[in-house]
Amino acid sequence: MPAIPLELRTVHVTRYVTPLREGGSLPALVEADDGFLYVLKFRGAGQGLKALVAELIVGELARALGLRMPELVFCQLDEAFGRTEPDEEIQDLLRASTGRNLALHFLSGASTYDPLLAPVGAPLASLVVWLDCLTLNVDRTVRNTNLLLWHKELWLIDHGAALYVHHTSPDWAERPGGQRLFPQIKTHVLLPQATALAAADAEGHARLTPDVIRAVVALVPDEWLTDDAPPEAQRAGYVRFLESRLAASPTFVQEADDARQGLI
Repeated sequence: MPAIPLELRTVHVTRYVTPLREGGSLPALVEADDGFLYVLKFRGAGQGLKALVAELIVGELARALGLRMPELVFCQLDEAFGRTEPDEEIQDLLRASTGRNLALHFLSGASTYDPLLAPVGAPLASLVVWLDCLTLNVDRTVRNTNLLLWHKELWLIDHGAALYVHHTSPDWAERPGGQRLFPQIKTHVLLPQATALAAADAEGHARLTPDVIRAVVALVPDEWLTDDAPPEAQRAGYVRFLESRLAASPTFVQEADDARQGLI
Protein backbone atom coordinates (compact mmCIF):
# COMPACT_ATOMS: atom_id res chain seq x y z
CA MET A 1 0.00 0.00 0.00
CA PRO A 2 1.41 3.45 -0.89
CA ALA A 3 2.29 5.63 2.08
CA ILE A 4 -0.13 8.44 2.83
CA PRO A 5 1.77 11.72 3.12
CA LEU A 6 1.29 13.65 6.33
CA GLU A 7 1.72 16.83 4.32
CA LEU A 8 1.90 17.89 0.71
CA ARG A 9 4.92 19.69 -0.69
CA THR A 10 4.55 23.44 -1.11
CA VAL A 11 5.86 25.17 -4.23
CA HIS A 12 5.76 28.82 -5.31
CA VAL A 13 4.60 29.98 -8.73
CA THR A 14 7.43 31.64 -10.64
CA ARG A 15 5.83 31.86 -14.10
CA TYR A 16 2.27 31.87 -15.40
CA VAL A 17 2.54 29.92 -18.67
CA THR A 18 -0.94 29.71 -20.16
CA PRO A 19 -4.60 29.34 -19.20
CA LEU A 20 -6.21 25.96 -19.83
CA ARG A 21 -9.55 27.19 -21.12
CA GLU A 22 -11.02 23.74 -21.60
CA GLY A 23 -11.51 23.57 -17.83
CA GLY A 24 -14.65 25.13 -16.40
CA SER A 25 -12.68 26.66 -13.52
CA LEU A 26 -10.06 28.16 -15.87
CA PRO A 27 -7.03 26.32 -14.45
CA ALA A 28 -3.61 27.31 -15.71
CA LEU A 29 -0.29 25.79 -16.59
CA VAL A 30 2.37 27.33 -14.36
CA GLU A 31 6.05 26.85 -13.58
CA ALA A 32 7.10 26.62 -9.94
CA ASP A 33 10.31 27.28 -8.06
CA ASP A 34 11.25 23.57 -8.19
CA GLY A 35 11.53 23.81 -11.99
CA PHE A 36 8.47 21.66 -12.74
CA LEU A 37 5.26 22.51 -14.55
CA TYR A 38 1.93 22.19 -12.74
CA VAL A 39 -1.75 22.50 -13.54
CA LEU A 40 -2.90 25.08 -11.02
CA LYS A 41 -6.44 24.99 -9.60
CA PHE A 42 -7.34 28.45 -8.31
CA ARG A 43 -8.94 29.12 -4.96
CA GLY A 44 -10.66 32.14 -6.49
CA ALA A 45 -12.40 30.18 -9.27
CA GLY A 46 -16.17 30.07 -9.48
CA GLN A 47 -16.50 26.65 -7.81
CA GLY A 48 -14.89 28.04 -4.67
CA LEU A 49 -12.66 26.47 -2.07
CA LYS A 50 -14.82 23.37 -1.67
CA ALA A 51 -13.71 22.28 -5.14
CA LEU A 52 -10.11 22.34 -3.90
CA VAL A 53 -11.12 20.35 -0.83
CA ALA A 54 -12.68 17.68 -3.05
CA GLU A 55 -9.65 17.69 -5.38
CA LEU A 56 -7.34 17.09 -2.45
CA ILE A 57 -9.36 14.48 -0.56
CA VAL A 58 -10.43 12.38 -3.53
CA GLY A 59 -7.07 12.63 -5.25
CA GLU A 60 -5.25 11.32 -2.19
CA LEU A 61 -7.86 8.61 -1.61
CA ALA A 62 -7.19 7.51 -5.19
CA ARG A 63 -3.48 7.36 -4.45
CA ALA A 64 -4.15 5.32 -1.30
CA LEU A 65 -6.09 2.85 -3.44
CA GLY A 66 -3.03 2.39 -5.63
CA LEU A 67 -4.50 4.31 -8.55
CA ARG A 68 -2.21 6.57 -10.56
CA MET A 69 -2.56 10.25 -9.65
CA PRO A 70 -0.19 13.08 -10.59
CA GLU A 71 1.47 14.50 -7.48
CA LEU A 72 -0.67 17.09 -5.73
CA VAL A 73 1.09 20.09 -4.21
CA PHE A 74 0.11 23.26 -2.43
CA CYS A 75 0.96 26.14 -4.74
CA GLN A 76 1.59 29.62 -3.37
CA LEU A 77 0.57 32.46 -5.67
CA ASP A 78 1.97 35.94 -5.08
CA GLU A 79 -0.30 38.93 -5.56
CA ALA A 80 2.15 40.39 -8.09
CA PHE A 81 1.00 37.94 -10.75
CA GLY A 82 -2.32 39.75 -11.09
CA ARG A 83 -0.73 43.10 -11.94
CA THR A 84 0.78 42.40 -15.35
CA GLU A 85 -1.74 39.94 -16.84
CA PRO A 86 -3.42 41.66 -19.84
CA ASP A 87 -6.53 39.45 -19.87
CA GLU A 88 -8.99 41.05 -17.46
CA GLU A 89 -10.78 37.80 -16.59
CA ILE A 90 -7.50 36.05 -15.77
CA GLN A 91 -6.24 39.12 -13.91
CA ASP A 92 -9.30 39.01 -11.64
CA LEU A 93 -8.83 35.30 -11.06
CA LEU A 94 -5.17 35.72 -10.13
CA ARG A 95 -5.95 38.52 -7.71
CA ALA A 96 -8.69 36.45 -6.06
CA SER A 97 -6.33 33.48 -5.69
CA THR A 98 -3.42 35.01 -3.81
CA GLY A 99 -2.16 32.54 -1.23
CA ARG A 100 -2.38 28.76 -1.06
CA ASN A 101 -3.89 27.00 -4.08
CA LEU A 102 -3.75 23.39 -5.24
CA ALA A 103 -1.84 22.08 -8.24
CA LEU A 104 -1.08 18.76 -9.83
CA HIS A 105 2.08 17.77 -11.63
CA PHE A 106 1.78 18.33 -15.38
CA LEU A 107 2.08 15.08 -17.34
CA SER A 108 3.79 16.31 -20.48
CA GLY A 109 2.69 14.40 -23.56
CA ALA A 110 -0.33 12.77 -21.93
CA SER A 111 -3.46 12.27 -24.02
CA THR A 112 -7.11 12.27 -23.04
CA TYR A 113 -8.38 8.75 -22.43
CA ASP A 114 -10.59 7.37 -25.21
CA PRO A 115 -12.47 4.19 -24.22
CA LEU A 116 -12.73 3.12 -27.87
CA LEU A 117 -8.98 3.26 -28.42
CA ALA A 118 -7.65 2.03 -25.07
CA PRO A 119 -9.90 -0.42 -23.20
CA VAL A 120 -9.17 -0.77 -19.49
CA GLY A 121 -9.05 -4.13 -17.70
CA ALA A 122 -11.86 -5.09 -15.34
CA PRO A 123 -9.88 -4.78 -12.05
CA LEU A 124 -8.70 -1.23 -12.78
CA ALA A 125 -12.02 -0.08 -14.24
CA SER A 126 -13.88 -1.51 -11.26
CA LEU A 127 -11.62 0.20 -8.72
CA VAL A 128 -12.05 3.59 -10.41
CA VAL A 129 -15.83 3.12 -10.55
CA TRP A 130 -15.83 2.07 -6.89
CA LEU A 131 -13.87 5.18 -5.86
CA ASP A 132 -16.22 7.45 -7.78
CA CYS A 133 -19.25 5.81 -6.17
CA LEU A 134 -17.70 6.25 -2.74
CA THR A 135 -17.00 9.94 -3.31
CA LEU A 136 -20.03 10.80 -5.46
CA ASN A 137 -17.86 11.88 -8.38
CA VAL A 138 -20.25 12.95 -11.14
CA ASP A 139 -17.52 13.98 -13.58
CA ARG A 140 -16.03 10.89 -15.22
CA THR A 141 -18.20 10.52 -18.31
CA VAL A 142 -17.59 9.69 -21.95
CA ARG A 143 -17.85 13.40 -22.78
CA ASN A 144 -15.44 14.39 -20.01
CA THR A 145 -13.44 11.40 -18.83
CA ASN A 146 -10.99 13.19 -16.50
CA LEU A 147 -8.63 10.35 -17.30
CA LEU A 148 -5.29 10.59 -19.07
CA LEU A 149 -3.08 8.06 -20.83
CA TRP A 150 0.57 8.68 -20.05
CA HIS A 151 3.28 6.17 -20.98
CA LYS A 152 0.45 3.72 -21.79
CA GLU A 153 -0.92 3.87 -18.24
CA LEU A 154 -4.18 5.32 -16.95
CA TRP A 155 -3.97 8.40 -14.71
CA LEU A 156 -6.80 10.06 -12.78
CA ILE A 157 -7.24 13.84 -12.70
CA ASP A 158 -9.79 16.52 -11.75
CA HIS A 159 -11.93 15.56 -8.76
CA GLY A 160 -13.33 18.97 -7.91
CA ALA A 161 -16.90 17.89 -8.74
CA ALA A 162 -16.80 14.98 -6.27
CA LEU A 163 -18.26 15.16 -2.75
CA TYR A 164 -20.86 17.49 -4.23
CA VAL A 165 -23.07 17.23 -1.14
CA HIS A 166 -20.73 19.57 0.74
CA HIS A 167 -22.16 22.38 -1.40
CA THR A 168 -25.73 21.77 -0.24
CA SER A 169 -25.90 23.26 3.27
CA PRO A 170 -23.66 23.90 6.29
CA ASP A 171 -25.03 20.80 8.02
CA TRP A 172 -24.48 18.49 5.04
CA ALA A 173 -22.24 16.11 7.04
CA GLU A 174 -24.94 15.60 9.67
CA ARG A 175 -27.32 14.09 7.15
CA PRO A 176 -27.22 10.34 6.37
CA GLY A 177 -24.75 9.86 3.54
CA GLY A 178 -24.15 6.14 3.50
CA GLN A 179 -27.40 5.14 1.83
CA ARG A 180 -27.47 8.09 -0.59
CA LEU A 181 -28.31 6.93 -4.10
CA PHE A 182 -25.93 7.78 -6.92
CA PRO A 183 -27.85 7.39 -10.20
CA GLN A 184 -25.17 9.36 -12.09
CA ILE A 185 -23.01 6.23 -12.03
CA LYS A 186 -24.84 5.04 -15.15
CA THR A 187 -22.89 7.66 -17.17
CA HIS A 188 -19.44 6.58 -15.91
CA VAL A 189 -17.01 6.08 -18.79
CA LEU A 190 -15.52 2.88 -17.28
CA LEU A 191 -18.77 1.29 -16.10
CA PRO A 192 -19.06 -1.17 -19.03
CA GLN A 193 -15.67 -2.68 -18.10
CA ALA A 194 -16.33 -2.69 -14.33
CA THR A 195 -17.12 -6.38 -13.99
CA ALA A 196 -15.06 -6.91 -10.82
CA LEU A 197 -16.85 -4.59 -8.40
CA ALA A 198 -16.97 -7.12 -5.57
CA ALA A 199 -13.19 -7.49 -5.66
CA ALA A 200 -12.79 -3.70 -5.88
CA ASP A 201 -15.02 -3.34 -2.81
CA ALA A 202 -12.86 -5.75 -0.83
CA GLU A 203 -9.68 -3.95 -1.92
CA GLY A 204 -11.18 -0.56 -1.10
CA HIS A 205 -12.06 -1.64 2.43
CA ALA A 206 -8.58 -3.08 2.95
CA ARG A 207 -6.80 0.06 1.78
CA LEU A 208 -9.04 2.86 3.05
CA THR A 209 -8.76 2.19 6.75
CA PRO A 210 -10.03 4.74 9.29
CA ASP A 211 -6.44 5.90 9.83
CA VAL A 212 -5.94 6.44 6.10
CA ILE A 213 -9.18 8.42 5.75
CA ARG A 214 -8.31 10.62 8.72
CA ALA A 215 -4.77 11.21 7.42
CA VAL A 216 -6.06 12.28 4.03
CA VAL A 217 -8.71 14.64 5.43
CA ALA A 218 -6.13 16.11 7.82
CA LEU A 219 -4.26 17.47 4.79
CA VAL A 220 -7.00 20.04 4.12
CA PRO A 221 -5.76 23.50 5.22
CA ASP A 222 -7.75 25.45 7.78
CA GLU A 223 -8.20 28.41 5.42
CA TRP A 224 -10.03 26.24 2.87
CA LEU A 225 -12.67 25.32 5.46
CA THR A 226 -14.83 28.42 5.38
CA ASP A 227 -18.11 27.24 6.97
CA ASP A 228 -19.01 28.56 10.42
CA ALA A 229 -17.89 25.46 12.32
CA PRO A 230 -14.27 25.15 13.54
CA PRO A 231 -11.92 23.52 10.99
CA GLU A 232 -11.49 20.37 13.09
CA ALA A 233 -15.26 19.93 13.26
CA GLN A 234 -15.49 20.32 9.49
CA ARG A 235 -12.74 17.75 8.95
CA ALA A 236 -14.58 15.40 11.28
CA GLY A 237 -17.63 15.84 9.07
CA TYR A 238 -15.71 14.71 5.99
CA VAL A 239 -14.36 11.71 7.88
CA ARG A 240 -17.81 10.82 9.13
CA PHE A 241 -19.32 11.10 5.66
CA LEU A 242 -16.61 8.96 4.02
CA GLU A 243 -16.82 6.32 6.73
CA SER A 244 -20.59 6.13 6.36
CA ARG A 245 -20.25 5.75 2.59
CA LEU A 246 -17.66 3.05 3.09
CA ALA A 247 -19.86 1.19 5.57
CA ALA A 248 -22.70 1.25 3.04
CA SER A 249 -20.56 0.15 0.09
CA PRO A 250 -22.73 -2.94 -0.65
CA THR A 251 -25.52 -0.50 -1.56
CA PHE A 252 -23.53 1.53 -4.08
CA VAL A 253 -21.76 -1.55 -5.44
CA GLN A 254 -25.14 -3.10 -6.17
CA GLU A 255 -26.36 0.16 -7.67
CA ALA A 256 -23.32 0.32 -9.98
CA ASP A 257 -23.66 -3.33 -10.96
CA ASP A 258 -27.35 -2.87 -11.75
CA ALA A 259 -26.49 0.17 -13.88
CA ARG A 260 -23.83 -1.81 -15.73
CA GLN A 261 -26.25 -4.65 -16.37
CA GLY A 262 -28.65 -2.10 -17.80
CA LEU A 263 -26.06 -1.17 -20.41
CA ILE A 264 -25.74 -4.70 -21.73
